[in-house]
Amino acid sequence: MILASASPLTVTLAIGAAVAYGVSTLGAARLGTGVARAAVRLGWLLHGLMLLLGLFGEAPRFGFAPALSVTAWLVAAVYAVESRVYPLLQTRWALSALGAVVVLLALFFPGSQLPASASPWLPLHWALGIASYGLFGAAVVHAWFMTRTEERIRLATDTRLGMPLLTMERLTFRFVGAGFLLLSATLLLGLLFGNQLYGTSTPLKLTHKTAFSILSWLTFAVLLIGRARFGWRGRRAVRVLYIGTGWLLLAYVGTRFVLEIVLGRAT
Repeated sequence: MILASASPLTVTLAIGAAVAYGVSTLGAARLGTGVARAAVRLGWLLHGLMLLLGLFGEAPRFGFAPALSVTAWLVAAVYAVESRVYPLLQTRWALSALGAVVVLLALFFPGSQLPASASPWLPLHWALGIASYGLFGAAVVHAWFMTRTEERIRLATDTRLGMPLLTMERLTFRFVGAGFLLLSATLLLGLLFGNQLYGTSTPLKLTHKTAFSILSWLTFAVLLIGRARFGWRGRRAVRVLYIGTGWLLLAYVGTRFVLEIVLGRAT
């Protein structure tokens, strides 16, 4: 935990974002939909400013908690765009609660400082990887709501989702396809130029992060091939999506959590 190293501006942005997200999550029923939407937009903006300060400030840091924070911010951005097209989407409260948690988590666990010898291309490598996290995160959210809607249809209960089921399914796999492309670019950069990216002279080794990333890439490749070739849909496709996302979380967030929290090491 490195809360003492956070700047007053970072602390202010984090607390402000968490409070705004909390208002959207807990106060929507009392304050009304308009106030709740304004609160989540404010939280999203403050959250983004906090991320920019942490990644591109005077002493850039990154770790498992900032990775989760960026992912949640990207998923919220996807929701913000979709909610304008499908205003009845019922995901705001869940994303607001997630945003409040990850903002505070990133404040308490900001990660380790970027090595001075690292390549200027390292932020691009990270940006591609985290963008793939965000896209797969959006795919998981869509898949979860798709599964819930299918269950409600079978039980003949309320199926109001705000988005047609087939549209939700198409969007889910578009997110998977886009995330797969970004993940492929991230892996290619890391495998070919890992030494230059991190400013080390030792040869690139097969680490836990690399192994889990390759496993996730293979899982998503199987999912996309299975859908294109064999028409995979429904629960089978969603299960494979969950497995691939689990591998991807272990690849960076999981390994960094073990290093930073369990082992207490910065690198």
